[in-house]
Amino acid sequence: MKRRKFIKNSILTSSALVVGAGFYTWQIEPYWLEIVQKKMSFKKLPDHLIGKTIMQISDIHVGNRFNFHFIIDSFIKAQKLNPDFVVYTGDYVSYESKEQLDQLTQTLKSVVIGKYGTYGILGNHDYGLNWTDQKVADRIYHILKNSGIQVLNNEAAVNHGLNFIGLDDYWGPNFNPQKALSNHKNDMPNIALCHNPDVCDLNVWSGFEGWILSGHTHGGQCKPPFLPPPMLPVKNKKYVAGEIQLDDKRSLYINRALGHLHQVRFNVRPEITIFELEKMS
Repeated sequence: MKRRKFIKNSILTSSALVVGAGFYTWQIEPYWLEIVQKKMSFKKLPDHLIGKTIMQISDIHVGNRFNFHFIIDSFIKAQKLNPDFVVYTGDYVSYESKEQLDQLTQTLKSVVIGKYGTYGILGNHDYGLNWTDQKVADRIYHILKNSGIQVLNNEAAVNHGLNFIGLDDYWGPNFNPQKALSNHKNDMPNIALCHNPDVCDLNVWSGFEGWILSGHTHGGQCKPPFLPPPMLPVKNKKYVAGEIQLDDKRSLYINRALGHLHQVRFNVRPEITIFELEKMS
């Protein structure tokens, strides 16, 4: 009888743990925002930029797959940090129909704007179904523009001594890294916005020095402790999340995403990143 009771109690305990873990990954961690604070170092940083901040927000994925009002709440929290610059690194919607365009417009009423400038690029999901619909991308471009986000389509913008370069999405129809990176400047800090970090492995970065800010991976969304995530939408499986020093004079940072394709996260909290600029000694 004692053995049967032990087995029964073990089964009940195991079931409770499974249910608890499922609830955590479904209802708690997907809405548990982390503000990640990092240093961003440059050799040629002008003195007036020391201590200024750049906020990165990526992959908000507004749509019907989770309660996107979490994005609005997160924006309101982020506004209180008063960033000097804000960059958005793609995937504003999980596109299913024109409804997502209205949802994005509603969400961006609370958009986070930088004191000096706000820039964005498009991600693969911003090109609609199968990532090929230019009309969807054009609508999203205008929604972003009307919300105060300057979208960089294979082009650059210089602001207060920083050179922001925007690469269009790797999987989209307008990918042209040569055109974008021709705007690299040797005499000032360069910050490339590149949704998919796999682009870092292409032979298009000749002479580029600076930081590359990416998203796309969501950090895998579910990551067993001490193990790599089982699913990553990139070829190079070292591109998971966080800061990665590349072989040359490039520093890559992969944001874990604020939104999610599906409402499940484990050991990969949603992220907004804020970088403090510093001069490299």
